[in-house]
Amino acid sequence: MKKKNNSYMSIMPYLILGIILTVSLVVMNMGTTKINKLSTGELIQEIQNENVTEITITPKESESIFYVTGKLDGYASGESFEARIIEDEISTITEYAEEQNIEKYETNKDPGASSLLYIIINFAPMVIILVVGYVLFSKLASGNNKSMDFGRSRAKLSEDGGQVRFTDVAGLKEEKEEVKELIDFLKNPKKFQKLGARIPKGVLLVGPPGTGKTLLAKAVAGEANVPFYYISGSDFVELYVGVGASRVRDMFKQAKQSAPCLIFIDEIDAVGRQRGSGIGGGHDEREQTLNQLLTEMDGFGANEGIIIIAATNRPDVLDPALLRPGRFDRQVTVSLPDVKEREEILEVHAKNKTFADEVNLKNVSARTPGFSGADLENLLNEAALLTVRRNKDKITMEEIDEATDRVILGPAKTSRKITDKEKRLVAIHESGHAVIGLKLQDAQEVHKITIIPRGQAGGYTMMLPKEEKMGILTKEELISQITGLLGGRASEETFLGQITTGASDDLKRATKIARSMVTQYGMSDLGPIQLEEKSEGVFLGRDYNKSKDFSDQVALEIDKEVSKILEECYENAKKLLSKHETLVLLIADALMERETLTREQIKTLVETGTIDGAKEEKEETNATLTELKDEAKEAGIKGYTKMTKEELESALKDKEKEEGTK
Repeated sequence: MKKKNNSYMSIMPYLILGIILTVSLVVMNMGTTKINKLSTGELIQEIQNENVTEITITPKESESIFYVTGKLDGYASGESFEARIIEDEISTITEYAEEQNIEKYETNKDPGASSLLYIIINFAPMVIILVVGYVLFSKLASGNNKSMDFGRSRAKLSEDGGQVRFTDVAGLKEEKEEVKELIDFLKNPKKFQKLGARIPKGVLLVGPPGTGKTLLAKAVAGEANVPFYYISGSDFVELYVGVGASRVRDMFKQAKQSAPCLIFIDEIDAVGRQRGSGIGGGHDEREQTLNQLLTEMDGFGANEGIIIIAATNRPDVLDPALLRPGRFDRQVTVSLPDVKEREEILEVHAKNKTFADEVNLKNVSARTPGFSGADLENLLNEAALLTVRRNKDKITMEEIDEATDRVILGPAKTSRKITDKEKRLVAIHESGHAVIGLKLQDAQEVHKITIIPRGQAGGYTMMLPKEEKMGILTKEELISQITGLLGGRASEETFLGQITTGASDDLKRATKIARSMVTQYGMSDLGPIQLEEKSEGVFLGRDYNKSKDFSDQVALEIDKEVSKILEECYENAKKLLSKHETLVLLIADALMERETLTREQIKTLVETGTIDGAKEEKEETNATLTELKDEAKEAGIKGYTKMTKEELESALKDKEKEEGTK
């Protein structure tokens, strides 16, 4: 990294300003001071007339000459007199002064006898003023006071950027491959220049929050072993127009001195939004900052060796000029991790934690679809905190289950008093969701049911996909999702004869899916047509001035189709629940007793009709397994101790056939 020793040059303007201020103060002070020259006779006359209020006698140059200074009655605040008196006359003046008993009467020693004292008296004030001015202005120059420094870049040089490697980034296999070219270019740019290849100047990392965009950028800098500057998009924008553009220029100036290097701009949508958007036009300061960024990236100047990586979760709001070739011409989508990547992420965050033998991170990853890397780290951290709170030495599955619920819905509200009527109502509601998931073919799989309040929910049913997909769903699967969401309301109406406000969130989600089916996916009688685009209201002006893509008649048809889908799913849910009334009430009774049912308990409840039957079945299975192992031992079958029940039965049959053949 190149450094210029220009600290003195940067302080010089402030030092010159301090000298100018000091001289100005001295001149102003001299302008307000008036010194009157008096002769010996005039001075004696004034003393005799008792007009002298202050007098100071100081020997000067030699013992034969004295300087007498002071004030007369009627003088202004800055006015004084001065007289040179010979030694023969000084005694007369001192006698008169002592007789008059002047209040301020002093006789000094000769400062000429001490050159040091002479220097101190004449130059000390000036030195003190200069030192104070230097200290104050040097602090301003060093950046301790930001009032004169808001044009400087806020980009910081990361201290740990060079320590992060790809091995520290779990998952993101395809994303790592996309950015490996940047590492090769930073290490050996001549290899690309030889073939005439141009490396992308900017790479835009797009993905949901917490997926590891910042960590991936740090890993690129660490693998390439180059300086890593990082800044947030909001650090550019200030109240005063032009400050952001100045910071952009200064950032690239610093980067050029450290080239090759990497600049990471997080949340670039804060400064890179479309120009001219919103009611009343755009933000002048933000737009000037964006213009300067565009110019620096691919304008009139060259930024060789500087690669910019930016991150955002809203690429749709970015200005098109920012995404054209020569700027952020490569987009890398950092998606949510799949089941295998989640397991790798959990293993990374589990390195410094102690787990019980029963904990299987593979099972945990299978139960956390939709979790980002940050969510998984938070899950294990919450589990560790719960373990400490419960005074345990190791993290068990109990803490991980509780931590999963806390991450999804918040902590359990065990202290809230719930009446038996409310408890029964919630149990019926959640059992309705569960039975739809158990008996509907395309529904999601039920993993857990609880009636313990969490957050805003009185209870919940955890339903997860049977297998992870890339986001492509069939019409039947969407219909099953809506039916499952309406299962709680249908159960209330079918078995309690009343409906409650507990299904409000279910209705919201079901309506959103149904409307998307009609307006976006073309899954209705209106035909394969897209009537609405997915929009999240980025700018008020964009939505306020948005024209409708359909007539009022079509809008009415859309509402009818949405209502039709919801009503059909609701009727199907009620029919299915009525058909399996015994199972609904069985699960509700079990929830009233235990409050929480796991996947294994639900499975046993469906198969045997009771949770306690699982123990009897397990004991029976263990007894049978013991008998089979004894038979295998007598038959001389090798490795029988590690075989399952089915394997032992198969081995014993093969042994019988072998002996029968002999």
